[in-house]
Amino acid sequence: MVSGFAKLGLIDEARKLFDEMPEKDNFSWTAMISGYVRQNKPECALELYRVMQRDENVKCNKFTISSALAASASVQSLRLGKEIHGHIVRTGLDSDAVVWSALSDMYGKCGSVDEARHIFDRTKDKDVVSWTAMIDRYFGDGRWEEGYLLFSCLMESGIRPNDFTFAGVLNACAHQTTEHFGKQVHGYMTRIGFDPLSFAASTLVHMYAKCGYAQNGQPSEALQLFDLLLKSGTQPDHITFVGVLSACTHAGLVDKGLEYFYSIKDKHCLIHTSDHYACVIDLLSRFGRFKEAEEIISQMPMKPDKFLWASLLGGCRVHGNVDLAKRAAEALFEIEPENAATYVTIANVYATAGKWTEVAKIRQVMEEKGVVKKPGISWINLQRKDYVFLVGDKSHPRSKEIYEFLGELWRRMKEEGYVPDIDNVLHDVEEEQKEQNLSYHSEKLAVAFGIIATPPGTQIKVFKNLRTCVDCHTAIKYISKIEERRIIVRDSSRFHCFEGGSCSCKDYW
Repeated sequence: MVSGFAKLGLIDEARKLFDEMPEKDNFSWTAMISGYVRQNKPECALELYRVMQRDENVKCNKFTISSALAASASVQSLRLGKEIHGHIVRTGLDSDAVVWSALSDMYGKCGSVDEARHIFDRTKDKDVVSWTAMIDRYFGDGRWEEGYLLFSCLMESGIRPNDFTFAGVLNACAHQTTEHFGKQVHGYMTRIGFDPLSFAASTLVHMYAKCGYAQNGQPSEALQLFDLLLKSGTQPDHITFVGVLSACTHAGLVDKGLEYFYSIKDKHCLIHTSDHYACVIDLLSRFGRFKEAEEIISQMPMKPDKFLWASLLGGCRVHGNVDLAKRAAEALFEIEPENAATYVTIANVYATAGKWTEVAKIRQVMEEKGVVKKPGISWINLQRKDYVFLVGDKSHPRSKEIYEFLGELWRRMKEEGYVPDIDNVLHDVEEEQKEQNLSYHSEKLAVAFGIIATPPGTQIKVFKNLRTCVDCHTAIKYISKIEERRIIVRDSSRFHCFEGGSCSCKDYW
């Protein structure tokens, strides 16, 4: 009865019945403790576990211990988890596979991944769930290489990965854009056979998309797919419309985007989400239609979030709308006062407008608050090795060649009509110095190295942790034409496929 009440979510009734029991055995204690864990009341579970330990007539079994460990993991209390671990060792329960799995899970969720791996390695008869959980712990902690290596060990162990295993690894490949490893996983999935309708297959599509086979300026294709979705009778959800509105933004289809936006509620009977509002504000502000953007913001049923304000601020930067940019920046300062990107963007707006006094104030505020601009980093993978570049970086062994090649490129680009975009260079310095500041941005260095380190005609793929600047975007278009190369740059916003002097994003990013 206690177990039944707990499983039905009637936890108070279960506890009342439990307290009325004249005698309680291991099963009744375990039922009540595990019930609290299932009902997301880990503190109550741990409190009852302590009471149980004081009863000399009752001994913990593997199920009780596992529930107590799950509660410790839920509240992320490493101290309590270690106390339970000590009890496990003292009572001789450390030979049970169920207990080992719960221990490893507790250490992993409490942030002690190395301890979790230690427990994992000592666990006998590991099943696919244990392997998958340990692999995911590495990915969750940002230890990508160790996660990939453990997945390789799993494949060698003879245990067949399941959909959850594949999904976790492919999501990691998507996050890190490790396309080569993702292809290996795909090959393995094909060899052992996998359900093409499974969520692992969907994750495979996601991995290839993130690694550069989508988000490449194909908004027309995206909208065609949406039309096919509607014709199939499938009901779109709010996520579908995020993609549709984004496609309209990158295709420059402002009126069409507005039509889709209003159809979400009027035609498809869905509720507008904050994501939808952020997308439509991004759409309008990119094209300078700020009056309409402000009208929609004023009618929103929820408070605008940071993504909406950031979209508005980005549009103001493009069109030089100083007053509205200031309003958007002030809203962002309230939401996330430590985000350096807001300070940098509004400073760029002021710099473009020649308001150097305002630029100086922004710098002073950043200094007083200890806000540091995140350094721009670009990297390129050649022969399975990452080469990382910072602005003005000269640490690479071939830096002399890189800089000489960039100098030659700079001359040829100007002959082709390239004009450096110095409007957004923050420092109030001479024009020549501004051009020099732009010349050695990290993505330019990475692209230059990729060209001199690969045979003519080889595709170049560069990654950057921030949004690529306007000047680098323009410069790489010229470089792709001059060098007759296909250059792919993935920044924090999207993929840019440069070829023949143009970019797949059509200059909207």
